[in-house]
Amino acid sequence: MTQDEFAELSAAAALGALDDAEMRAFRRACAEHPEWREIADLDAETAAGLAESIDEVAPPAALRESILARIEALPQAGPDDERPDLAAGAVPAPSRRRPRARRRWFALAASLVLAAGIGTGAVVAIQHLQQPPAVVALNRIVDAPDAQQASARVAGGSDATLHWSVSEGEAVLVTRGMPSLPAGRTFELWYVRGATPIPAGTFDASAASTLLKPGMQPGDTIAVTVERAGGSETGQPTTQPILAIPTA
Repeated sequence: MTQDEFAELSAAAALGALDDAEMRAFRRACAEHPEWREIADLDAETAAGLAESIDEVAPPAALRESILARIEALPQAGPDDERPDLAAGAVPAPSRRRPRARRRWFALAASLVLAAGIGTGAVVAIQHLQQPPAVVALNRIVDAPDAQQASARVAGGSDATLHWSVSEGEAVLVTRGMPSLPAGRTFELWYVRGATPIPAGTFDASAASTLLKPGMQPGDTIAVTVERAGGSETGQPTTQPILAIPTA
């Protein structure tokens, strides 16, 4: 299973739209590729936000298959539109557009299913529902031809993955299991350029993904320290980094 195929299953799993065989394949892929778990976590987070905004409803059983059949019939990108995957250490894979396009159409179709089941009130709720900026940026980064990622362990045992794209000028840190901090303390991100740390934003333990401030340059190391709430008053780290991810 490729990462794009897993992403397609993950989107459907977050919407409760997998049959038994698909769910087994999804769980097996999660176990075999723990580095893909962040994709499922982000999809689940987005689906949870949608679920909190509207009442639960069971759509007609035949609607899912009807929508999927229409998605399959949509025109797909040809060979001239294919872009190589330049993620670090990855081998260029053909026909990446199809799974991504199908995943996006499936997400849209899910919204239409909810709207059809609940009526006008759901349409209003969906129109006002927006994904977190970090999720939107992460989608752009993943789609970029120069998308890259790197992972590292956080002091204390959790892990984090940085996603970035020079062409998009964006970087997103995806974290899992960050330790809780005392009141008045926060995590602060830094671009470490040579020996110079540059503030890149703050986040707390509840954040699954964080969009870094603009300004990342190739070769920067992304570091995280624990600082006072609101970030370091001096604009410099006051503690030792608990995470450092080189991008060179």
